[in-house]
Amino acid sequence: MKRRTFFKFGLTSAVLAMLKAKNIYAGGNSLERSDNDLIKRNNIVISTWSHGIKANDEAWRILSDGGKSIDAVEAGVKITEADLTNRSVGIGGRPDREGHVTLDACIMDENSRCGSVACIEGIKHPISVARAVMDKTPHVMLVGQGAREFAIQEGFEKYKTPIKEVKKDWKEWKKENKDLFKKPKINHENHDTIGMLAMDEFGNLSGSCTTSGWAYKMHGRVGDSPIIGAGLFIDNEIGGACATGMGEAIIRIAGSHTVVELMRQGKSPQDACRLAVERIISKHDDLTGLQCGFIAMDVFGRVGSYSVYSGFNYALQKEDGKNIMVDSEYNREW
Repeated sequence: MKRRTFFKFGLTSAVLAMLKAKNIYAGGNSLERSDNDLIKRNNIVISTWSHGIKANDEAWRILSDGGKSIDAVEAGVKITEADLTNRSVGIGGRPDREGHVTLDACIMDENSRCGSVACIEGIKHPISVARAVMDKTPHVMLVGQGAREFAIQEGFEKYKTPIKEVKKDWKEWKKENKDLFKKPKINHENHDTIGMLAMDEFGNLSGSCTTSGWAYKMHGRVGDSPIIGAGLFIDNEIGGACATGMGEAIIRIAGSHTVVELMRQGKSPQDACRLAVERIISKHDDLTGLQCGFIAMDVFGRVGSYSVYSGFNYALQKEDGKNIMVDSEYNREW
């Protein structure tokens, strides 16, 4: 082969390889994302825990009307935020040790735009404030009093917290817990974030995450839920992931980002969630009460989930419109 021909052949091959690498989704079967994949896709929504059923229904209503995934994930979790019977999300949530119900939320769209609020009080829908941070400010995260002032300025509905029933429980808890540095008990009732992922008919992914956080936490504590890359991460070329459970452990491995990056490396959503959980386990000598779980969705609508302990589940709604609960795979029994 002549030198010039060899050079042209080598350059062409290199360019083709780069183009292929740019347009390939490194999924379990190394499938290529063709032009057809980008034109019309099936709506899918997935969210954590049983309260995800009602949240999914609202998200699905938007998706089935041709709506965008970003609107669906905001509207979906607002249902849970407004549920006065929920003790781990929104205005019915349990307070910190000082009696303050501090709320955390974040949202992320298909263009990697994101918004977040942390430690915000007295606002009915922190997820919508996070959306406003994304849409209306040059920032990603607002916290505490600044986040509340922004919310009020934007006209978001206020709500007095804690609600009566929760305040009564807190007073009883405080009588029995004099040690301010005692680690609060972790269980499903006081530590169940709702995270949601959705794909719209154009194949665009978005996600949301909202919580009242760890019940009876130290005042000012913030977990993984409002942190982009920990509680939530979206990459529209690969997929998305949400986390729930012990936020401190999830932050330590940038959990949701880790899941997405594992999918980028060729892992299925299920295997990516499992490997992220195994990474968390490897970082801790004592797993007592350390429940963490992930849900994930790739660009082809494949989903997966995995948790440290048994008991984690998620709500799934897709092509046929059926909204079902799915028990997650796990590493060990409680």
